[in-house]
Amino acid sequence: MELIQQKADISDYLAADEAIDHGHPVVRETVDRLRAETADPHTYAVAAYELVRDTIPHSADSGDLRVTWRASDVLATRNGICHAKSHALAALLRAAGIPTAFCYQSFRGENGEPGVLHGLIALRLPGRERWDRQDPRGNKPGVDAQFSLDGERLAWPIGHESEGVDHPILYAAPHPAVLRALRGAEDRPQLWRTLPTAL
Repeated sequence: MELIQQKADISDYLAADEAIDHGHPVVRETVDRLRAETADPHTYAVAAYELVRDTIPHSADSGDLRVTWRASDVLATRNGICHAKSHALAALLRAAGIPTAFCYQSFRGENGEPGVLHGLIALRLPGRERWDRQDPRGNKPGVDAQFSLDGERLAWPIGHESEGVDHPILYAAPHPAVLRALRGAEDRPQLWRTLPTAL
């Protein structure tokens, strides 16, 4: 699948905003720690990815009912759904000068259930002429996402056995409908009722 930049200017994929608050002290402290432990942008990106994937449980797996959407809150509370975890990873990467985009996949529901809109990121490491999608959702039985620059290792790859859609747009900011649902939800059950199921 060809990924399509929503914005032509690569600097748009380094920007901070209310959700991707990479100037916040919690984010900066994490960035500084990761930089001290890594030697180059590639090893930094892997470390940031593994930190978000492995140390911040997906709230549907942990049972946490709190809803986070701001990157600093995700890192501080160690809680979030896929979209929130993507915000945290984007903040860590952008703060280190690595352009990061927001990506989405849509999956049909089963037995008349609503579908699911899944959030992940794409990054563009220095020296690479392409974007690489990464999925920080968090692993569990049946889900084995891995950082990879040599073929995607996503939580739910779209293929001949999957009834899903990979959206090709590389968004410079979280999709407004996703952000609106996250910001407006009092708890995760309410979020499940208001989160869009497709773009």
